[in-house]
Amino acid sequence: MFDKILIANRGEIACRVIKTARRMGIATVAVYSDADRDALHVEMADEAIHIGPAAAGESYLVAEKIVDACRKTGAQAVHPGYGFLSERASFCEALEREGIIFIGPKPKAIRAMGDKIESKKFANAAKVSTVPGHLGVIDDAEQAETIADAIGYPVMIKASAGGGGKGMRIAWSRQEVRDGFDRARSEAQNSFGDDRVFIEKYIVDPRHIEIQILADAHGNIVYLGERECSIQRRNQKVAEEAPSPFLDEATRAAMGEQSVALARAVDYQSAGTVEFIVDRDRNFYFLEMNTRLQVEHPVTELVTGIDLVEQMIRVAAGERLPFAQTDITLNGWAVESRIYAEDPYRNFLPSIGRLTRYRPPAEGKAGNAIIRNDTGVFEGAEISMHYDPMIAKLCTWAPTRIEAIEAMGQALDGFVVDGIEHNVPFLAALMKHPRWRAGKISTSFIAEEYPDGFAPVLPDARQTAFLAAIALSASLIDANRREQFADRLRPATDPLRDLWSVRLGDEYIDVRLLDGLVTIPFDMEMEISGETLSVVTDWRPGDPVWHGKIGKQRITAQLRPILNGMRLDWQGLSVKAKVLTPRHAELDRLMPVKLPPDTSKLLLCPMPGLVVSISVVEGQQVKAGETLAVVEAMKMENVLRAERDLTVGVINAKPGESLAVDAVIMEFA
Repeated sequence: MFDKILIANRGEIACRVIKTARRMGIATVAVYSDADRDALHVEMADEAIHIGPAAAGESYLVAEKIVDACRKTGAQAVHPGYGFLSERASFCEALEREGIIFIGPKPKAIRAMGDKIESKKFANAAKVSTVPGHLGVIDDAEQAETIADAIGYPVMIKASAGGGGKGMRIAWSRQEVRDGFDRARSEAQNSFGDDRVFIEKYIVDPRHIEIQILADAHGNIVYLGERECSIQRRNQKVAEEAPSPFLDEATRAAMGEQSVALARAVDYQSAGTVEFIVDRDRNFYFLEMNTRLQVEHPVTELVTGIDLVEQMIRVAAGERLPFAQTDITLNGWAVESRIYAEDPYRNFLPSIGRLTRYRPPAEGKAGNAIIRNDTGVFEGAEISMHYDPMIAKLCTWAPTRIEAIEAMGQALDGFVVDGIEHNVPFLAALMKHPRWRAGKISTSFIAEEYPDGFAPVLPDARQTAFLAAIALSASLIDANRREQFADRLRPATDPLRDLWSVRLGDEYIDVRLLDGLVTIPFDMEMEISGETLSVVTDWRPGDPVWHGKIGKQRITAQLRPILNGMRLDWQGLSVKAKVLTPRHAELDRLMPVKLPPDTSKLLLCPMPGLVVSISVVEGQQVKAGETLAVVEAMKMENVLRAERDLTVGVINAKPGESLAVDAVIMEFA
């Protein structure tokens, strides 16, 4: 076994590998760029080596710098994590020349499966079911249009060396093929240094289901069940689960056996994932094989009890797998939510900045459930524009799917992130979505359910009552504390204070206190909309999370003070609340509403990013849907289009310029 390994990665996956290595008694070496000097993985590792500037192309993607770090520290092996150099055969060979072990597959398998075009040819030869398409390299947009016409629309344009949703576009027409081809090639070049793309048939209403495999150097290969990864946006996975609610045993076995056959054909060693598209009739088609650890691997670990990182290390050290296929069982259900630094209310655009508050839910047992949080950040850390926007991977396990989803909802309600925008509200709303809970999903779920983007969910009558109760309980506890400090303690059952009005958004809810005292723990009966509710909580002023019971239901909600009130976040709801006396409520209704400024004649930068191109000139008339500019953020290119017919006035930005969010790119006449 190794004495010391180097992790050629950053963020949560580097921290994840370090945890297992530490448990195995293996010393670890971290590498870091200028932007990651104070990162969590650097602090966790036994040693750390600086490898260059913030840009990944000058640090984490430079193989020679990783090899040199191994020389300096005496690391015997390298775990690549995912992304960066994890599927670069030349990197693996560079390590071999130095006598350093690559904790992953051999170069032969990486080359065979790492290139999407070649992997499909290889899969066809191995009699693995594949999606119809054109596997040759495409030279230009005109050729792409001809190929797409022959395949039939819709088609998927994909980067040959791609992954993580980058360099991928769906096209429903010739014009979309032309636009998508250019964008996919540009993203592929920027992300992978390889601008080759190919085209294949796009399966309508597909599910994205993948099989996890493990193989050793002695010919032993097993599959560890599947992961359902169909909740995606922009081809980027958002939530995953294991097992899939759609597969039956026969389909699971067929997919697993094909995956093992493919792995055996390339003499695969280590952990790997074979990804499939599955249609409505459970027909499945090979997409690609990821010759690395997947982001979503924790859900497989939770349902199998197998530490995939440990097995990767043991296989790399020459050990045999300690189990056979007949030993693999799937126990319970696991769900993963990817916590991203992105604004769900602005079409999931990236957000950067400092985490002024970061309080994830406690890991471990929570009733019948288990909570796990893989993260690479901490309170006070900086979310950089240079890397992937992932903050954490929150996972829950429970005996059944619904129990795992309920546990995830509770955990998300208590996941506090301040300082940047994030997608926790969307994920919390997803856990309550009836279609998700029923398992009736596809990769187009987000586009279908939120065609105009995700908007704050409106509370129903019961949720409104619960939010009013939370707001009033917090207000009474806070007021009581202030009165105690001022030595003017007054009973909470004073008749003058029995009746309150809670404003939630634009709605006023009358609340009457019936019985109880304002103490900690708070225990009070309230009458709301004719219903009597008991409210019990141990919340204290300043706590960002309100835990308690309303009636028989356990509630976890987030509470943040704002001017003259508080903001409540619960189950994807986000509302502003004011607690008022009846007289104050009368006066509050008379206050004028301040309207936001009119920005209809401005093109604003929707996220902090780099201007890749400006597609118009001053004075040009453009039609709705035409491209105005392209902005790159966190390795993704975002096309900004005209929302209506207009005339370009003044252009304020130029290509190569870095802009802040809401910076004016251009003005319209």
